[in-house]
Amino acid sequence: MSVLDNFDSWKQFLANRLEQAQSQGMSQQTISQVAYEVGDYLAKSVEAKNSEEAVLRELWNAASKEEQQAIANSMVKLVQNQANH
Repeated sequence: MSVLDNFDSWKQFLANRLEQAQSQGMSQQTISQVAYEVGDYLAKSVEAKNSEEAVLRELWNAASKEEQQAIANSMVKLVQNQANH
């Protein structure tokens, strides 16, 4: 089973990777850029495995580059909030 099969598993995976990046001293700007690159790759190359991912893909594909960056930053905030609870 892939972490992409279930949206909650995906968020937990991202939260763990984010925590790891922060503990290794990665800047928020770098984290934001990596989140954008991951989002772009997923939207272009990976089939959505659930309805949440399908909505994110549709939003990503409809968005400008600046809006895509905002989506990526929002996902970072979402998993940061999850990690803090």
